[in-house]
Amino acid sequence: MALRIIFMGTPEFSVPTLRSLVDAGHEVVAVYTQPPRPGGRRGLDLQKSPVHQVAELLGLPVLTPLNFKAEEDRQQFRDFQADVAVVVAYGLLLPEAILSGTRLGCYNGHASLLPRWRGAAPIQRAIMAGDAETGMMVMQMEKGLDTGPVALTAKVAIGENTTAGELHDSLMLAGARLMAQAMEKLEANELPLTPQAEDGVLYASKIDKGETRIDFSRPSEDVHNHIRGLSPFPGAWFEMQIGGKAERVKVLASEQASGMGEAGSALDDALTVACGSGAVRLVRLQKAGGKPMSASDFLRGTPVSAGTRLN
Repeated sequence: MALRIIFMGTPEFSVPTLRSLVDAGHEVVAVYTQPPRPGGRRGLDLQKSPVHQVAELLGLPVLTPLNFKAEEDRQQFRDFQADVAVVVAYGLLLPEAILSGTRLGCYNGHASLLPRWRGAAPIQRAIMAGDAETGMMVMQMEKGLDTGPVALTAKVAIGENTTAGELHDSLMLAGARLMAQAMEKLEANELPLTPQAEDGVLYASKIDKGETRIDFSRPSEDVHNHIRGLSPFPGAWFEMQIGGKAERVKVLASEQASGMGEAGSALDDALTVACGSGAVRLVRLQKAGGKPMSASDFLRGTPVSAGTRLN
């Protein structure tokens, strides 16, 4: 028999999991997502989340409480009489009344190999730290932040030039498959639960705008990891003189390169930049207000000769 599921998610990352549960024949009795937020070109239009839009296309009831402080919202959740809640990037810490508001509890799809990278930005932090692999985990939720026992794991390799955007998409699809497997096992009462290790705990704090500027004085490996960990959003950046004034340029892709020189100086006319040790080649860039472009296209409009300072 199919499970009665409450799905809780907000961004694009959550959408394949919602679709996988519907495709598996489960009864999604309600979808919870963040309320519509200001968006559009002028930021004036209220825009529904990706999960909200897909849920409506699937004909599923959608609820958008700001939080679960009101007893009527908690009671409404319980009134669905769901077997289980599935949570993927919902964007709210759930109170105990919600965690215990279904027959079998709440299960979360988390994008790391717990206990490494608990918290808000596990994909970005894994790349910025130079990790060679990460993964998706289905865990049973409890009051602590990503501390619950783990049910299933799917590991995903991180290539030396993989960006956060590319890893996001790989994990998004892996997570959808994994959650469908988990719910199948849960339905059959065959879902294993293993407590997380007490060693190796790391927290993936939210990316702060203050850490997005590229520091070329760091080793080239660190600079490269920083660039790809923040690509495509919010984007690592530097400043350089363009048309007589300092302009901000995002770097969306890079490669480690050979060479040495004063940190932050261009070593050639192909955007190879010296770091504290080694060098990086800037591969894909975006001027403020412009579109992403290859290094060759960037250089056609903005020549960068050897010795140019990038700050």
